[in-house]
Amino acid sequence: MKIKVNSEACIGCGACEQIAKDLFEIGDEGVSKAKVSEVPEDKKAMAQEAIDGCPTGAIQGEE
Repeated sequence: MKIKVNSEACIGCGACEQIAKDLFEIGDEGVSKAKVSEVPEDKKAMAQEAIDGCPTGAIQGEE
């Protein structure tokens, strides 16, 4: 699974970072960014939870 954050849609609430701190962080711009481009197999459920939990739908994931 690949993940990316649409920085224009992100409001920097930090939900993704709280759910999946190994995969996301709030950058210097005040919005989330993915720490990895390819999600390890054992973190896919965590990534999907962050995608589903994003209040603005700013996180995209694709297999």
